[in-house]
Amino acid sequence: MKTTAILSTLVGLAITAALVMMYGGAEIATSIANAGWGILLVIAMHFPQSYFSGLGWRTVVASPQVPSRLSFLGLRLIREGVNALLPVAQIGGEFVGARLTALRGVALNKSGAAVTVDLTLEMLSQVIFTLLGLGLLMANPDSMGTVHWIIGGVLAALGIVAAFILAQRLGLFLLLENALLRLARRQNWKGLEDVAGLHLAIVELYKSPRRLVLGTGHHLMSWLLGALEVWAALYVVGVPIDLREALIIESLGQAIRALGFAVPGALGIQEGGFILVCGLLGIGPQSAIELSLLKRIRELALGIPGLMAWQWIEGRRLTGAASPKVEETPS
Repeated sequence: MKTTAILSTLVGLAITAALVMMYGGAEIATSIANAGWGILLVIAMHFPQSYFSGLGWRTVVASPQVPSRLSFLGLRLIREGVNALLPVAQIGGEFVGARLTALRGVALNKSGAAVTVDLTLEMLSQVIFTLLGLGLLMANPDSMGTVHWIIGGVLAALGIVAAFILAQRLGLFLLLENALLRLARRQNWKGLEDVAGLHLAIVELYKSPRRLVLGTGHHLMSWLLGALEVWAALYVVGVPIDLREALIIESLGQAIRALGFAVPGALGIQEGGFILVCGLLGIGPQSAIELSLLKRIRELALGIPGLMAWQWIEGRRLTGAASPKVEETPS
């Protein structure tokens, strides 16, 4: 699995490099360099998105002890950093998120259930967001030739979300739970036994419509705010667009990126997706690649500190576990 992830990362990097060189590497580098301090604007635009995504995640944590909203912003940034920068399929951050939430006092079965349901709601909200972008695109008759295959992709995504929800209800995570418990007993791994009750915790969350609606709404708001990041990125490289175009680019571009979930960071897929979607709006491939690279810069700017924070948290925990307890000597 690790070899496959590394190979797909290298292939993705090669595709990205090829696209950059094909559409003018020197010009793209100059344009991004000229953006200067505008790059900070692009980075800043992502914080509101992560905040609302963190709120959506926090909403489905059914525990007496729930970390603060600000804590979930930090946990969300760590989760995104793992998915974007490490050679893992784009769900590795969910495992890290569940673990870190458990370290903050939430039971492991409840933290695992919350991440699972949160991922489902995020996928569902993305389908809604993609439908919005598709509707805005269909207002332009010139793009109807491409709309048909996009509709097919949206229907396929809906099928995946429905299948994922059905699998959770039918006991997919009960099988995973039992497998982890057997592994814990066989390997004598302490702490992993806390995963007991994962399936029941997931089922219980789906019995709370309020949590589900609020979580979906928060994630949808996060997707909508992503259009501002697109607007800012194209603005700083000299390509002014309106809000409608920004919504179309972000919604359809992210949908294409999601199709490459098995490729670490969707390398090459994101770039190709933006070239395709921007082309529908008359924006050239050079600007589309500049948009994608600015998003990559933002991923590095926020993801690297996120990974460092994760390692610091783990290191502090291990140091604390290794420290010998000092027993008081009776006087």
